[in-house]
Amino acid sequence: MRIAQIMAGAPHGGAEAFYERLCIGLHAAGEQVLPVIRRDAERSAKLRAGGLAPVELGFGGALDLLTGPRLRGALTGFAPAVAIAWMNRAARFTPKGAWTLVGRLGGYYDLKYYRRCDHLVGNTRDIVRWIAAQGWAPARTHYLPNFAADLAGAAPADLPGRTRLLAMGRLHRNKGFDIALRALAALPAAHLSIAGEGPERAALESLAAELGVMDRVTFLGWRSDIGALLAGCDIFVCSSRHEPLGNIVLEAWSASRPVVAAAAQGPTELITDDDTGLLVPVEDADALACAIGALIADPQRAARLAQAGRAAYEGDFTEAAVVARWRDFLAAVAPRQQAA
Repeated sequence: MRIAQIMAGAPHGGAEAFYERLCIGLHAAGEQVLPVIRRDAERSAKLRAGGLAPVELGFGGALDLLTGPRLRGALTGFAPAVAIAWMNRAARFTPKGAWTLVGRLGGYYDLKYYRRCDHLVGNTRDIVRWIAAQGWAPARTHYLPNFAADLAGAAPADLPGRTRLLAMGRLHRNKGFDIALRALAALPAAHLSIAGEGPERAALESLAAELGVMDRVTFLGWRSDIGALLAGCDIFVCSSRHEPLGNIVLEAWSASRPVVAAAAQGPTELITDDDTGLLVPVEDADALACAIGALIADPQRAARLAQAGRAAYEGDFTEAAVVARWRDFLAAVAPRQQAA
């Protein structure tokens, strides 16, 4: 099947990374995939390394008069059975055509951007319920989870500390790294490594100094060696205030690392408390410290959670499982004459 995937997102991010993995995964499974992306040399190189030939467009603001017609021309020339618009900006630019138009949401977005879409996909069940509550017919709303790369067996990065905590993500208030730092202040035996970059870095460094933990926190910057970082940590911490899914939870599961997470939307849907991880109230640094401390004190419990997380990953979130679900969905919504 011919599938166009349109992404106008940021250089880095969970949705953007999954977009790359899904394009390459569908191509490897035998589908004909056209990636259309916002100009990005790094993303283009990744897609080309996966055997694809991306089209790069501007996807600018209100004064961008070129992307619309160029996107329509690329889609008309490729003639996809299904075109998938990832998030608001791509959905705003992607036209109707002979193809089925699907909007893919990884959060609770303004649905005005998706009026032209025939179907919407959410990557959590809660997002799908929310879409239906906005008036979309259940037959046109679909749950398709993300998959994470299998990170088992990676050579460990050399992370500092006797008990090595790891957190990852964009340094943004939504990710709650300030909560993780406050929890660290109550865990004198632990060292926290934070992999990510973003607008909150200076504020987080200032807070770490204020809390007296600057010698027990390392800001790693943006890293691509996620498997190595996870292999090098003892406990993975997700302190997000807002996390629609939590690809980072899936990645930690795949690497068989115990997860302690704030009970935002995504982690709550993924994690069964005290089975596949530990959940604590959002914005509660004391509860986060208590949960992490409990795992530090009980390595067998930590190992049990890690093993159960790995089993959950193997059951529902591997590339093979998720790509198969996407292929079934695409075949079901494609125009009948183009589904083969």
